[in-house]
Amino acid sequence: MSMISFARIKAVLLKEFVQMRRDRMTFAMMIGIPIMQLVMFGFAINSDPRHLPTALIDRDHSTFSRSVIAAAENSTFMDIAYRPTHEEDAETLMREGKINFIFIIPENFARDLVREENPQILVVADATDPSATSGAVNSMNEIVRSGLQRDLSGALSNISAKPLPVDVVLHKRYNPAGITQYNIIPGLLGIIIAMTMTMITAVAITREKERGTMENLLAMPIRPMEMMVGKIAPYVIIGYVQTVVVMLAAEFAFDIPIVGSLSLLFWAVTLYIIVNLMIGFLFSSIAQTQMQALQMTFFLLMPQILLSGFLFPFLGMPRWAQYIGEALPATHFMRLMRGIMLKGAGAMDLMSSFWPLLLIMLVVGIAAMVRYQETLD
Repeated sequence: MSMISFARIKAVLLKEFVQMRRDRMTFAMMIGIPIMQLVMFGFAINSDPRHLPTALIDRDHSTFSRSVIAAAENSTFMDIAYRPTHEEDAETLMREGKINFIFIIPENFARDLVREENPQILVVADATDPSATSGAVNSMNEIVRSGLQRDLSGALSNISAKPLPVDVVLHKRYNPAGITQYNIIPGLLGIIIAMTMTMITAVAITREKERGTMENLLAMPIRPMEMMVGKIAPYVIIGYVQTVVVMLAAEFAFDIPIVGSLSLLFWAVTLYIIVNLMIGFLFSSIAQTQMQALQMTFFLLMPQILLSGFLFPFLGMPRWAQYIGEALPATHFMRLMRGIMLKGAGAMDLMSSFWPLLLIMLVVGIAAMVRYQETLD
């Protein structure tokens, strides 16, 4: 027995390959996770975001204003997505998280420029995520200079000789100091809840299967909805505890202001907790073992971290990655938390983030009940 037998090693090796073939979910995770990482890090993640949506208010409509706008778009930092008439409409778009910049060119811009009166251009940046807007903010003077260079020629060449004939006024909204924690901490709560709530309930049913108590549950006169509510309800309290801990740390450790309504924040957190608990319940009804349930949780958690706007600017990602991100509950929760805490947004401002969470909750809840009903049958 002290001799190493390659035949015995081969037997164990073949046995492991057979077991791997039978455990198709684990094998799929082994292949799927590296592919998902390659796609997200290689194509979706962008630390230097471009083509960020911008609201333009051009009150001058002159050759000079059009040249400045063209230069801003040619820089690839901005894409003019909205042309509201009033600043209030542009502010609403920014509170809703639909734009990163408001670009305002005042009346008589061309007249004041020709008179060498240094007209102003106002650029308002959503600084809740400093990394998203820093490139455009740092390059704004050069962008304006390049836009006016061709028009300021001939008789106006003396104006172009100045360092910058226009005053570019930059307003960093919601986070003027550019503090990274303002962006990270509200989003971190979403990741913590997504990880713990999904993981806890993901093993709820699979634990019953492995312990042999699933038959007892199936024999009980209980409906799928009643089972799901009974399984997830205790963990809602745990989600509230996590929320209180993060909010206290945000307030006293990181000095992050909570500008908006606490009651609105409470309802956003409650909805998000329930969504993640339902997702975990769905996973537990699909998986055969606790390991498979945890693997499914990890498979969902990675895109929620990378494609939700938690670490990388959401609007700076490719369009296809944004479509995937819109299907993730964490994406909408990030917008809700940052909108309430930093922007003071109200319920109507955030309705475009509330209803997708409600829709996800409805779809996942129905899928979980159908799957559990199949188990009963």
